[in-house]
This record gives sequence, structure tokens and C-alpha cells, in this order.
Amino acid sequence: MNEIRERILQLQPDLIALRHDLHAHPELGFEEHRTAAIVAEWLQKHDIETLTGVAGTGIAGTLRGEAGEGAVVGFRADMDALPIEEQNDLPYRSRHVGTMHACGHDGHTTILLGAAAVLAQLRAQLRGTVRFYFQPAEEVVSGAQAMLTEGVLQQMRPRWVVALHGRPGLPLGSIGLRAGVMMASADTFDIWLQGKGGHAALPHLAEDPIVASAQLVFALQTLTSRESDPSDPFVLSVTQLHAGNTYNVLPQQAHLAGTVRCLCEETRSRVRRRIEQLVDAVAQAGRLNGRFEWHAGVPALRNDEAVVARIAQVAEESFGSERVIWLKHPLMGAEDFAYFAQEVPAAMFYLGLGEVADWHNACFDFADGAIAPGVEMLVRLALSELCT
Repeated sequence: MNEIRERILQLQPDLIALRHDLHAHPELGFEEHRTAAIVAEWLQKHDIETLTGVAGTGIAGTLRGEAGEGAVVGFRADMDALPIEEQNDLPYRSRHVGTMHACGHDGHTTILLGAAAVLAQLRAQLRGTVRFYFQPAEEVVSGAQAMLTEGVLQQMRPRWVVALHGRPGLPLGSIGLRAGVMMASADTFDIWLQGKGGHAALPHLAEDPIVASAQLVFALQTLTSRESDPSDPFVLSVTQLHAGNTYNVLPQQAHLAGTVRCLCEETRSRVRRRIEQLVDAVAQAGRLNGRFEWHAGVPALRNDEAVVARIAQVAEESFGSERVIWLKHPLMGAEDFAYFAQEVPAAMFYLGLGEVADWHNACFDFADGAIAPGVEMLVRLALSELCT
């Protein structure tokens, strides 16, 4: 116990400096060229086999233990930032206008690099192999699937894969866990209502898509408030409504767009069908033509129960049961780590960041105090499988 913490303590200044550097130089999805170069250099410095250019900017590292043959285990971190203008007054504030690490991926990448460095020092004790997946483009939920398409799991199939995500509001360094559904699916939709434009003073001669749009927005809300079992929640949000460009003209067309977040596939399919039916009904009632497009996104993230049990055991042995927080409800946000979880047993856990600004907020900053416990969790998880 003390040996591992001592190794992490020795690395901590370098890890904090690394995290600050990544925070100061954020890069959007599939543009993480500088970040990927830093990741590759760090892995190579610690004699870890490094495959670059996976799905463009992704990295896959391989650490082979020296204590004999054994299982393969994997860890994944995301690298990309968000198109947000940072509002923090920090010496390591983003130097890229309109881009910042507002979700903690700078911290995730740093923690996995720290775990890789510590495990490299312990390779003589490892019976098996550790794989490190540094993924691009999580924020646009494209990077995981792109890496999997290029065969990162097939090349050396892991027994399990674990990821962590810093979470504001949980006590600093605590571990948030949930078996089963951890995060929701995320799909988007577009709706067009086509009518006949006309003079705003003569609405009876037009076919008004604006009134129909208002009716449709309210009708869509009844899918959650009146048609759904409260024990199977989902979120439907209309996030765009565009129609018209002047005061005295009723436009020909209105465009609506939004997102749907579900926890189970049956609900996901049902909601899609009902949206389409409501679009047709409202369009017909308003003498309009309606068109509906559904854009399937990331599935719900389902944590494997056995992997969650392993995480819980390691966390309790390392930090005490009081630092392990069992979450009652899934989060309605989405995570493309779900694609990893569809392929192999996998789980994501939350790493408490304490009282920091929330995700995707212009004042968010990953808590440096969470780096050491995050590294320790990943190191001990690997040892729990490969050093028995």
C-alpha cells in the first residue's frame, strides 16, 4: 500500500504540471495532435509499446508484464476538449480562444498516464498485459466507435476495460459506483413542418408552421409526463426552433431539433415511433407537410456487475468503505465508452472532484487533488487481476 502511494507521490508534481499543460492547450475531437504527441512521448519514455494514429489521433499503449503469461486488462481515457470560452483566471487558462477542457479530459488523460508510469515500474510483478486506450472525440461521441472499428480490442482482447470520469459534487477522491445502467443513450432528431406563407394580417389564407410547431413542442412533452412509467425515465428536449425572419410574414417552413436520452432500448424505440406519429398528426391537423429524421447516437452505458464489484473491492481496500458512494440513479448524460461496454465486460466509475464548477461550464477546472487517488485506483485495479 505505502509503496504504491510513495511512487505516486514522487510522480505527483510531474502529473500536476502535465495536467496544467494539457488544460492550457485544449484540442477538439479528432484534432488532438499535440495531446496525442505528449501521450505517445510519455508512454515511450516508460518503455510502453505505443501505437499512434488510431482513428486519427488515438493512442493504444501495451505494457507486457514480466512475471509470466496472464490476462489482458484495459483502461480508457478521453483526450478532447469542448468549444467553450474559458472564464477561469488561472495561470494555465486555455490559450486557445473558444476551446477549453470543461469536462475533465485533461485530468482523465493525466491519471491514465500516471497509472501507466507506476505500472511500468512494477512490470516485473505483472503476470499478463495492460492496455491503455487514449481516445479522441468523446464529446462528439465518435471516437470510441472509430477506435473499435480499427480493431483495438480485437488486436489483444482484454478481460475487462475500466474508465473513470471526474465528477463535481462528489467528495474529493471518493469513488462513485453503480452496476447496470450508468448513463443514458443519446439520440438527436430534426423535424420540418412545411406550409404556405402569407401576410401576417391574413393568417386564414396561410398554412402556419409556427402555431403547429408550438403545438408539437407541447405534444412532445406529454411523452414524458403522460405516457411514460416514472420508474423508466427519459429526457426529450427540443433545443432548436427556427422559423421566419420578419414581423409581418408568416413563414413557409419551421425547423425543430432536439435530443432524446433513454435508459433502455425498448423505451428508445418507442419514443422514436411516437415522435414520428405526433409529427404526422400535428402536420395533418395544420394542413402542413411534416418530415421527421432520427439520428441514432450512442447507446446507454451499462456497467458490468462483476467489474463494478472488483472496483468496489479495490476502492474499499484502498480508501475505506466510507469513500465508496453507491449511486441510486443513472445519469441522463451520455458517454461513448458505452461502445467499449458493448464489446467486452466494462465499467466506468466516478472520481469525486469536490466543490468545483459543473461539467461543460466555462469555470470548470479538474481538481488536482483527485489525480493521486485516480492513479492509485487504476494501478490497484490492474494489480488485482495481474498480481494474484
